[in-house]
Amino acid sequence: MRKVTAPLLIGAYLCLALIVALMLWRGGGGWGAGVAGLIGSLGFCLAIHGWVERSMATGALRGEIGAVREAHKILVDLIQNMDERLTELGENVQEDAARRSEALSVEVRVLEDLIARMSESLDERLAALPEPYMPGAGYAPVQGHFQAQVPPQVQTPSHVQTHANAQAQNRAYHQQAALLETVREALAENRVDLYLQPVVGLPQRRTVFYESFSRLRDATGRIMMPAEYLSVAEPEGLVSAIDNLLLFRCVQIVRRLAKNDRKVGIFCNIALGSLGDEAFFPQFLEFLAQNKDMAGALIFELGQPAFDRRGSIEARNMAKLADLGFRFSLDKVTDLDLDFQDLSRADVKFVKVSAEVLLSQLLDVDGQTAMRALKDLDAADFAPLTRRYGVEVIAEKVETERQVVDILELNIGYGQGNLFGEPRAIRDAVLAETDPPADFMRTSLRRRAVR
Repeated sequence: MRKVTAPLLIGAYLCLALIVALMLWRGGGGWGAGVAGLIGSLGFCLAIHGWVERSMATGALRGEIGAVREAHKILVDLIQNMDERLTELGENVQEDAARRSEALSVEVRVLEDLIARMSESLDERLAALPEPYMPGAGYAPVQGHFQAQVPPQVQTPSHVQTHANAQAQNRAYHQQAALLETVREALAENRVDLYLQPVVGLPQRRTVFYESFSRLRDATGRIMMPAEYLSVAEPEGLVSAIDNLLLFRCVQIVRRLAKNDRKVGIFCNIALGSLGDEAFFPQFLEFLAQNKDMAGALIFELGQPAFDRRGSIEARNMAKLADLGFRFSLDKVTDLDLDFQDLSRADVKFVKVSAEVLLSQLLDVDGQTAMRALKDLDAADFAPLTRRYGVEVIAEKVETERQVVDILELNIGYGQGNLFGEPRAIRDAVLAETDPPADFMRTSLRRRAVR
């Protein structure tokens, strides 16, 4: 459009200049005045045109400069807001790092105490083992003592039997020592794995809880089941050390699940010895006090026999955990004649009974299904009775669909077992996030060994 406008304006200016020149010539000015009028009029028109065009260009430039200024102001505001957000984010990161560092220091102190006591116990145990029996020596071990070895030429059948028993005991002692050393190395090298098994709501079978289990690995990577190492770990107090190490990992797993907006709880085993350990428990309580925001998601579990054996110290420490909001669960329940008031006072909110025990308790009384332990109560009213005291029954070790049908008839709301999901190992990448410092456990054991 501008290409057409410019020639038309020039033509208009030329016509106007010719008109002025013609008027001057006809007015008697002659051709000289006419030419001068033509040139002057054309120059005047072009000057006016240039001035108008410059004015319009200046106005447009001022508008663009104003727009740039507004954009600059908006950009400055955005940069300022971003700077404030980055500053706030940096402060949050520093605060989070400080919290994690503080939590880690608490964990390290607790783990150091655990490993130190574990190392002392193992050293004492290994030092108490008898010297290996040497066939050519003059003495042979019997019942942990030594007796004179009878020369072969005068040995009687009783001496031969005693000699065989001594050799068998000697082998057993050294097998036990080797297994203890394997357990110690697994703990020192942090070869303790966490397994989780789902606990589902019935009848929907939606996962609402997990139960944590510990597994040890030897130097070859072979998985050691609890039945294999508990026989030597329990007398040495190592079960509590293993369970307590798993507690810290459960805390991290709960936080990870919370980040993913998965509102599920974890049953975490706790040894009765840990509840009664006045040296260890205060540090453990301090750690949980700093993480009491997860009290609703972490449930401490101990067996019914251990719960029945608890003394005043264990009961008092359980009450301290309950004051922080943590709940308790009983497993390995075989006696269904429970003291519900005692359970309520101890803040026990869950009772786990194996499906086999539950179904073996059923019997027919006057045409109604009752339980052997509570013959006056209809079997279907057992779970509602426990709920009146705030206790939920969980049927564990469920293996078949038939068991599920029978459990549902008992109005039990939760189930656990291989039918719903086998225990699965936590991935190494996730487990690594909960590990203590790499050299810490090995260094502690070396330091104790030197002493």
